[in-house]
Amino acid sequence: MTRKQTNPAQATDPRFKIAHREAIIGIALAIFNFIWWFGFAYGLGSRPPEEYTYIWGLPDWFFYSCVLGFIIMCILVIIITKFVLKEVPLDADPSSIDQPKEGPAKQ
Repeated sequence: MTRKQTNPAQATDPRFKIAHREAIIGIALAIFNFIWWFGFAYGLGSRPPEEYTYIWGLPDWFFYSCVLGFIIMCILVIIITKFVLKEVPLDADPSSIDQPKEGPAKQ
């Protein structure tokens, strides 16, 4: 199946390409988060409660899936936001993309 573009502006505006790439990155992060959570929650949590080990008073499956998973996801989102995602101007003129921003005028 080929997907037809309904809007001709999508073919010429590079912001759509950037937005699609960043949407895929966001979906990949969400899938990674779910796999991490599911793996630890149901992998370690499927044992009998008598066999649980505890970290800071929490069952290890809960600590790894929810506490450590949250910290890792926060770090990943910060890294992705700082180094991978692009700032895209939202004004009507798409030609300003990839041009250096002008700073304040020097006197």
